[in-house]
Amino acid sequence: MDNENLLNSIRDQSGETEFHLPLPAGYQLGSTKFVAVFGTVMSGLGKGIFSSSLAKCLQDKGLTVTPVKLEGYLNIDSGTLNPFRHGEVFVLDDGTECDMDLGTYERALAQDLNRLNFVTSGQIYRRVLDRERTGGYLGRDVQMIPHVTGEVKNHLRELAIASKADVVFVEIGGTVGDVENAHYIEAMRQLAFEEGQHSVCFVALTYVLEPSILGEQKSKAAQLGIRRLLECGVQPHIIACRAQAPVTRKVREKIALFSNVPPERVFSMHDCESVYLIPELLRGAGYDKAVMDWLELKPRVDEEAERAARERWSGYLTRLRNAERQVSIGITGKYTAVRDAYASILKALEHAGVYLGCKVQVCWVDTSELTDKSADQALRGIHGIIVPGAFGTRGAEGKIACLKHARTTRLPCLGICYGFQMAVIEFARNVCGMEDTNSTEIDNECRYPTISLLPEQKKIEGLGGTMRLGGFDIQIKPGTLASRMFGEKTRMRFRHRYEVDPRYLPQLTAGGMIFSGKSPRAEIMNILELPESLHPYYVGTQAHPELTSRPLTSQPFFLGLVHVALRRAYTDYDEPLAYAGEAAASADDENIAPPAESRCHTEM
Repeated sequence: MDNENLLNSIRDQSGETEFHLPLPAGYQLGSTKFVAVFGTVMSGLGKGIFSSSLAKCLQDKGLTVTPVKLEGYLNIDSGTLNPFRHGEVFVLDDGTECDMDLGTYERALAQDLNRLNFVTSGQIYRRVLDRERTGGYLGRDVQMIPHVTGEVKNHLRELAIASKADVVFVEIGGTVGDVENAHYIEAMRQLAFEEGQHSVCFVALTYVLEPSILGEQKSKAAQLGIRRLLECGVQPHIIACRAQAPVTRKVREKIALFSNVPPERVFSMHDCESVYLIPELLRGAGYDKAVMDWLELKPRVDEEAERAARERWSGYLTRLRNAERQVSIGITGKYTAVRDAYASILKALEHAGVYLGCKVQVCWVDTSELTDKSADQALRGIHGIIVPGAFGTRGAEGKIACLKHARTTRLPCLGICYGFQMAVIEFARNVCGMEDTNSTEIDNECRYPTISLLPEQKKIEGLGGTMRLGGFDIQIKPGTLASRMFGEKTRMRFRHRYEVDPRYLPQLTAGGMIFSGKSPRAEIMNILELPESLHPYYVGTQAHPELTSRPLTSQPFFLGLVHVALRRAYTDYDEPLAYAGEAAASADDENIAPPAESRCHTEM
């Protein structure tokens, strides 16, 4: 049954129908192509990296692509998830708190995503129940099929309309066989049935074991994982085999035989030295051609756009491979046992390092038990530090100790969100003479609450109501380091609750702290710095600048940190750092774009 006959069948039935096909206004079945990526065998295979890399391959061909992550948990969003369990919480410009895979997509595709690009089962069930309460199902008993699956399909089609995408990439969280993801898999099966032939491409990401004791690759786990997918009614069109070493032809043929997938569409996706090499690996193996062939997208390819995009990316890879110098940056936080808790910071450092032609070695410093004395020891030999965001009391005094060490030893330092707040507290205590100062989040009875909720926030009830979430404009003070980075204004993403109390601004500024960025419409401080006469690079921001760093457009705060750290590490390193203003011409020559929304800064 083609999609037109399907719609006519539903419309013509005067009695009950088993179909539930709510189509958004203006949507035409078969008008958008979909690529659905499933994981089998085990989680943690890198579905987000694989899916974003494959999406980039199609984007480079001139196609408009957009991703969506379907998560099985019942949380409405990722805002309350513990970083120890789920990695960092990534914040979109519209304030959506989501899975860290959305950061992977934004970096790979150089796109700002929104709430439509992230779905949880909690969101889907809420929409279904809200519709049921308002009579939206006309008295029908509401069921997983067709109503919950119908809501999933409806969301995907709303995204297709809003993004005007040629191809929507759908990543199914978790692993085939997880009960919490069964409705997503069933929804994708139905979507392929409704959209028509060659409108949906199913890609199974599986894992090929290679036990060291055996010395050969084993495909049985992969076969059984794909069989679970077949049992759900989903016939994969392409299989990507994750493994440490290239998957042998014999193993790929065996997987093809037991999965009904032609051998030429069973590919190896083995480990490589950098995630930035994966798009070229996929092109070389023929993934993009297989997807284009199945979805019949060849007529839409812009060969000139693809050539230009690949040249730009090749320039980035060249700089990545040819980096000779090395600099060490310490990340001083309380989630250092889980590297994914700082995933975007790691990527932002990597982007800055590539731009400056160096490799950034990250040193992990757990602040949970640090004191002034132990901080001095822990930071010995490090060329710069980042004091990252967090919530709660644990590790706060350790961060303050690290900030004190950085300020007094002229160690390059970047404070982010909570790190910005701790920098204010450290400065107030040790420079401005306000010994009993703290954040009211930590000590509500301190004498000088330099960090607290603003009066208008205190009137709001509910945990999430006082949060400042998403993208906000920042007004930059002329003549400052920040102004040389960003010009008169910039925009960054925020995720915090507590602010600098305006009552203490006179004492802080009298002590020498410069608040070089603030909200255009309120006394909300967003960026701080120390004068260059006092410190080569001591800056902080209430925002999360790491969220908007991209491989080809490195974020200025991180560029500045790595640049000054290089000067500290190498006495012969005196290259000036230029941002967009002066770097544009040379960047174009080297096929690497300059940092967005920045200005020249030649002396630090």
